[in-house]
Amino acid sequence: MSAEAADREAATSSRPCTPPQTCWFEFLLEESLLEKHLRKPCPDPAPVQLIVQFLEQASKPSVNEQNQVQPPPDNKRNRILKLLALKVAAHLKWDLDILEKSLSVPVLNMLLNELLCISKVPPGTKHVDMDLATLPPTTAMAVLLYNRWAIRTIVQSSFPVKQAKPGPPQLSVMNQMQQEKELTENILKVLKEQAADSILVLEAALKLNKDLYVHTMRTLDLLAVEPGMVNGETESSTAGLKVKTEEMQCQVCYDLGAAYFQQGSTNSAVYENAREKFFRTKELIAEIGSLSLHCTIDEKRLAGYCQACDVLVPSSDSTSQQLTPYSQVHICLRSGNYQEIIQIFTEDNLTLSLPVQFRQSVLRELFQKAQQGNEALDEICFKVCACNTVRDILEGRTISVQFNQLFLRPNKEKIDFLLEVCSRSINLEKASESLKGNMAAFLKNVCLGLEDLQYVFMISSHELFITLLKDEERKLLVDQMRKRSPRVNLCIKPVTSFYDIPASASVNIGQLEHQLILSVDPWRIRQILIELHGMTSERQFWTVSNKWEVPSVYSGVILGIKDNLTRDLVYILMAKGLHCSTVKDFSHAKQLFAACLELVTEFSPKLRQVMLNEMLLLDIHTHEAGTGQAGERPPSDLISRVRGYLEMRLPDIPLRQVIAEECVAFMLNWRESEYLTLQVPAFLLQSNPYVKLGQLLAATCKELPGPKESRRTAKDLWEVVVQICSVSSQHKRGNDGRVSLIKQRESTLGIMYRSELLSFIKKLREPLVLTIILSLFVKLHNVREDIVNDITAEHISIWPSSIPNLQSVDFEAVAITVKELVRYTLSINPNNHSWLIIQADIYFATNQYSAALHYYLQAGAVCSDFFNKAVPPDVYTDQVIKRMIKCCSLLNCHTQVAILCQFLREIDYKTAFKSLQEQNSHDAMDSYYDYIWDVTILEYLTYLHHKRGETDKRQIAIKAIGQTELNASNPEEVLQLAAQRRKKKFLQAMAKLYF
Repeated sequence: MSAEAADREAATSSRPCTPPQTCWFEFLLEESLLEKHLRKPCPDPAPVQLIVQFLEQASKPSVNEQNQVQPPPDNKRNRILKLLALKVAAHLKWDLDILEKSLSVPVLNMLLNELLCISKVPPGTKHVDMDLATLPPTTAMAVLLYNRWAIRTIVQSSFPVKQAKPGPPQLSVMNQMQQEKELTENILKVLKEQAADSILVLEAALKLNKDLYVHTMRTLDLLAVEPGMVNGETESSTAGLKVKTEEMQCQVCYDLGAAYFQQGSTNSAVYENAREKFFRTKELIAEIGSLSLHCTIDEKRLAGYCQACDVLVPSSDSTSQQLTPYSQVHICLRSGNYQEIIQIFTEDNLTLSLPVQFRQSVLRELFQKAQQGNEALDEICFKVCACNTVRDILEGRTISVQFNQLFLRPNKEKIDFLLEVCSRSINLEKASESLKGNMAAFLKNVCLGLEDLQYVFMISSHELFITLLKDEERKLLVDQMRKRSPRVNLCIKPVTSFYDIPASASVNIGQLEHQLILSVDPWRIRQILIELHGMTSERQFWTVSNKWEVPSVYSGVILGIKDNLTRDLVYILMAKGLHCSTVKDFSHAKQLFAACLELVTEFSPKLRQVMLNEMLLLDIHTHEAGTGQAGERPPSDLISRVRGYLEMRLPDIPLRQVIAEECVAFMLNWRESEYLTLQVPAFLLQSNPYVKLGQLLAATCKELPGPKESRRTAKDLWEVVVQICSVSSQHKRGNDGRVSLIKQRESTLGIMYRSELLSFIKKLREPLVLTIILSLFVKLHNVREDIVNDITAEHISIWPSSIPNLQSVDFEAVAITVKELVRYTLSINPNNHSWLIIQADIYFATNQYSAALHYYLQAGAVCSDFFNKAVPPDVYTDQVIKRMIKCCSLLNCHTQVAILCQFLREIDYKTAFKSLQEQNSHDAMDSYYDYIWDVTILEYLTYLHHKRGETDKRQIAIKAIGQTELNASNPEEVLQLAAQRRKKKFLQAMAKLYF
């Protein structure tokens, strides 16, 4: 070996070998390279990126020998990765501001849960049930960190977020973004459910009077090396990084204040709590000073919160003092005193004390109220906008888009007000030359923008205009206005085509995006997009608002449009149209869809059909919400379009399931049974499950009057629903090796899922169809072997009485569905006696006897004019009466039991006598004797009271017997009339008791 080769080998052996790719994280831990890396001035990758990488590696699912995906294993490798992530967070001193800025909600949730785990917080234990004072300092601090993050995340989620502008759409990237969005929403849902507990935990933390400690890299190392030493070193009062009580309370107060402030939007009384916490935070910051390691409060944001709280909840000692302009504006908004707001804003143009952002927020609030239908606010919006525009001009800013919009159609009143505001907003004696120049240029530009010379002369002859502009400038401007050629006023020219509208002058991108979000005028939307694309060609403006959502079946086609302007325009028009339809703003939705249809017709037959389908759904919703509610039949054209949609066989057209669902429900609701049973094409029954279900329902209703043997479709409908309600059993092996049976899975063998079936049924309104489907589910509920109390329903006899494989049916889901359906049907018609009886039977079966009596009585009341007529015997059957008797008996209303025994076709004397023997009755007892018409029961009462020595009650019973209309010698008609009169009075008394 040469000397050179020997030197090279020696050099190689002296360097630490690079670890293989599979164990780089273990190498970092064992060789202490992580600490060295984090000490670098600008480590690459950054600490937060390391946390993400470590946790992503630790949470990777594994694949077993059968290629089945398994949860991440709890092995040494993953434990090391989680520990590394915790050590990086400890290096950052657990600063939530840093962690929240750089880590997503799912990653930070995983990190803090690992901190709870390593800090020995018992899994499954509610934090609110733990006593922070008795917990070890590091455990208590871990609990506080988690709950602080929880409420901070809830508060942050309530703020509007401007989405990042993505690059060209890639399916894999979009899927990943969608998965992360869904995961974040699930975590937020859990955090919001636990928000009250988190607030209680933090309130309890404010009562602590001891310093806390948070894990450092050293304490985490101790846990890794000797887990058994956790109760020694790491939980002693000196382990970890010390966090003083004042520092902890300062952070907790600030976070609680932000949470209370966010809750104040729905409960204004909570603003008082927010105010108390924010002002306490200010006091603690003054005590701690600015050198605190663990207390990083954004003092500008805190000052803003305090100022807002002063406006929303003025302190009691300031009532005698003069209100601030903020408070005055807030009071005016609440009381509707908008003229006072205009006065305040005009005066502020001289003092310039109110921030521009505050004035703009007031204008936005007024715009929102005006868009909700308050037309009286249109004039107020212009006046406030004019005040804000004059303020902008004086400070050298450009004219806002809102002012240009509101001043498109000027009139004498608008110009008079604008000149008044300008005059009151500038003190000509004290104003600087730049202020005068700004005002003069504004008035000159207003003149140049006016078409009507009359309005121009109004401004040019005004005292302010004459003072600010020299004679030569004024004469030149007036001559220029007179000589210029007449121009077409675009604001009053009828729009003939979607592409005939010219784009306006460019303005600030942020203002245009704001207008784009607010506007529902398709022509204005296109104009804004043309201006935006003229400023930049690299932006995707369909991502401006995260509220713009287009169904995934459509988004792929729309985002495939090559022209950026057309793609943005189609996406935004459809998203806004769908939103307007959802909030029942059908007129704007129709305008947006019509514009989108005109646009896509020129280049995409596929999107044209999509828009026609959406306009059909919109027309269905419009009819159902309008004349359809009064029972007016839809126009024949709409029915033909619905049929055309159901029969459509165009290939490659993206279809939304909800449209087919609504179309079939529409046909059933308007009794188009002939089409569904006889004319529907065969291929539809195979390809569209809603058409199949609608056909079976329509045919069952049609066959209902016929003999039982001819009801073939009823059996087919029964089998379809049974299959939908079946469960698929699966076995799963747990971490402990045991095999468990999982049954609660919706069957994939049926034509649709149970949740889809329930959603479809809730679109139906036709009483007979609802009665049929309700009776089917009631029968399915009654089929189970362990049922004690059957539920009765109309037409229940048309269904089969047994199921071959009972174990396959998810009866729990069936019971839930029955309750949901009854609740829905009663919302459609609360006076349907058969549905009321079903609701009563459900309460009876679940031992809710008072509620059951309520609905039994209500069922009788609705079909007898509140018992002024006889209740039909098919409503109050013997079974119903017996259940009412049992309800009264179990409620200890024994006299009511005896009276109800008379209602049976054959009076049940045994039950009546037994109930009267009870002495602990909870009803009015002898005051009910006037409602008894059966002499045998009255004679038994007389005997019973005589036996007990109850003279007064015996006299009441004797008096009841002595009534002439109860004499057994009376004609049968008289006796029946007497019984009917007592039934009526008794049932009315019962109704008053239970309603």
